[in-house]
Amino acid sequence: MRVRTESRTCGLNRDRLVRPRRNLAPLRSVVRRGVGTAFENLGLAPLFSVEDYYARYDEFARRCDSIDDLRRECFAALAEENGYDRGLGRDVAAAFAAERDQSNVELLPSVADVLDDLADNYRLGIVTNGARDAQRQKIAAVGLERWIDAVVVTGHEIPPIPDPEPFERVLRALETTPETTVHVGDSLETDVAGAAAAGLESGG
Repeated sequence: MRVRTESRTCGLNRDRLVRPRRNLAPLRSVVRRGVGTAFENLGLAPLFSVEDYYARYDEFARRCDSIDDLRRECFAALAEENGYDRGLGRDVAAAFAAERDQSNVELLPSVADVLDDLADNYRLGIVTNGARDAQRQKIAAVGLERWIDAVVVTGHEIPPIPDPEPFERVLRALETTPETTVHVGDSLETDVAGAAAAGLESGG
């Protein structure tokens, strides 16, 4: 017997629903330029590399509430590890934040039409890793609240995907069960593994 699907969840990262606006360079180039500009604006030689930042990103994402907190703590730690004062790292984070705009995203083509159709028949939720305020800015920028009934962003008190807890939280928020929910994701290691651990089927 086939169980009727009542709800669907999906991830927000990896260009699943939104992407940077077309006039933006690839993300790492944008970040590299932003960090470089922050160093220049403060009159500093580079205290660390963008590769250092990405290597430590997940570590700090798990314990920070916002992207600004993540950068402050990560940049401070990287500065200290390279022999500089932690305060300089925090100054770089503040200068970098002034250069970044998480709201500069747009929906992928046809996503609005697909979400219109889905929202007419299902309750929809988002489960995503990443800094909470950055992900919320993206959601607000493209108006996903029109279609989405529940959002779970991991980090700090919520372990990152592939832990099943984020999926369990969104199921409770949607007032549904794993048996009647399908998760749409594009990463076998995180999306599919996490959804399966929570008892959900996945599609991509």
